[in-house]
Amino acid sequence: MQNRFPKPDFESGYLYPEPHYPIPHEALWSYIDVGVLLLLMSFVAWAIIKKQVRWPVTLTSVLSVAYFGFFRQGCVCSIGAIQNVALAWTTPSYSLPLYVLLFFLLPVLFALFWGRVFCAGVCPFGALQDLVHVKNYKLSKAVTGALSTFPWIYLGFALLFAVTNSQFILCRFDPFVGIFRLGGEGALILFGVLLLFFSIFTGRPFCRFICPYGAILGLFSQISFRKISITKQECINCQLCHNACPVDAIRPPYVNKVKERRAAGVHRILRYMIFTPVIIIAGSTVMYVLSDKFSKANKEVQLYEAVMQNEARPQEVQSLELQAFYGQGRAKEELWTEVEVIKKEFRIWSGIIGAFIGLIISLTLINLSAKRTRKSYEIDHAKCVCCGRCFSYCPQNQKNIISV
Repeated sequence: MQNRFPKPDFESGYLYPEPHYPIPHEALWSYIDVGVLLLLMSFVAWAIIKKQVRWPVTLTSVLSVAYFGFFRQGCVCSIGAIQNVALAWTTPSYSLPLYVLLFFLLPVLFALFWGRVFCAGVCPFGALQDLVHVKNYKLSKAVTGALSTFPWIYLGFALLFAVTNSQFILCRFDPFVGIFRLGGEGALILFGVLLLFFSIFTGRPFCRFICPYGAILGLFSQISFRKISITKQECINCQLCHNACPVDAIRPPYVNKVKERRAAGVHRILRYMIFTPVIIIAGSTVMYVLSDKFSKANKEVQLYEAVMQNEARPQEVQSLELQAFYGQGRAKEELWTEVEVIKKEFRIWSGIIGAFIGLIISLTLINLSAKRTRKSYEIDHAKCVCCGRCFSYCPQNQKNIISV
C-alpha cells in the first residue's frame, strides 16, 4: 500500500510502526469458499468412487445450492473463472486472485483423478438442475451430437472476449445467477427458469449443451486415474442403468446390425480426416472476416465509434463516456491508435478461435461416424457427471445389498 502524501520527516529519530492491515471480509469468505469446495468434492469422490452410493450426492446438491447458490449468490464460480485465467495468461498487468485460480484448477484436478465429481452436486448450477429432475426423456443421438458442440463454441467466444479484455460473457449471460440473487435481467431469469423446466424432463440441459467448463472437465475425466463404474460385478446387460442415466452417458451394447464392411467405415472416417484441414481453415477464415464486428464488444472501440458519431453529428446531451473522454482532453488520434491495436488483437485471436471451432466440428463428425462394437453397457466418461443415479438401478448392486 502506498501513501497518498509523504510522511513527515522527524529529526528526533522517530520510527514509524509497521502497519498491519486486517484481511478484508470478502477475501476471507472467498477462501472459506475454497475450503467448502474441497470438502464437498472430496465427499462426493468418496461416495461415488469408493462407496458407489447416491445419497451423499443429493445431500451435497442441497448444500451447494444453499451455500454457493443462494448464500454466495453464484460468485465466484469455476465456470466464470475460465475468463479470469485466460485474461491473466495474456495480460501480465492483470492480477489473478489466488482463490479464483483455485476455483478453476481444483475441479480440473479432481476430474483428472476421480472424474467429474464437481459436476455431480458441487456446482450449484448442475445441482439445481439435478434436484428438479423427475422424468428421463432421452434425446436422439443426432440432436445430442449437434448440441454437444455448442459448449466448445461458447468456450471459444468466451476466450476471445476475455483475452482481448472486452467482456466476460460467461458471467454476463449466466442464466442462474439471477435466480440465486432473486433479481436481475428479466430475459436471463426467464432463460434460467426455462432451463430448470426442461431439466424436469431431460437431464441437465445447461451442463450438457451450454456449459464450457463441463466440456473441459469431460476431457480430463476421460483420462482420470480412477473412473466411476456402475457395479463392481459383471454387467448382465439389463438396460436399467442406461434408462436411468439422465445425461445419456451410458452407451448400450452395439452390434454391426447392417453388416457394414470394416473398410467402408474406415474410408468414411478417413474422408472426414482429409477434410479436417479444410474445415479448420474455413472456420479460421470466417472468424477472421468477422473480427471487426466482434471488436465492437470492446469498450474502447465503442467509445471511438461514439466519438466519431458525435463529431459528425454533435449531440446536445452527451453520454457519460463522451463527457469523460472530452473532459480528460484525449485526442481522437490517440484513441484511434488504441483501437487499431485492439482490432489487430481481435483479428489474431478470431483466427485462432475459428480454427479451434473448426477442429471441434470436424472431431464431432468423426466421432459420430465411428461405430465401435460393444458387448456390454459402458460409461462415456466425458459425458458422465457422476450423479450416481445408475447405482440403485443395477440388479448386481441390489444383489450385493441383499447379501449384506
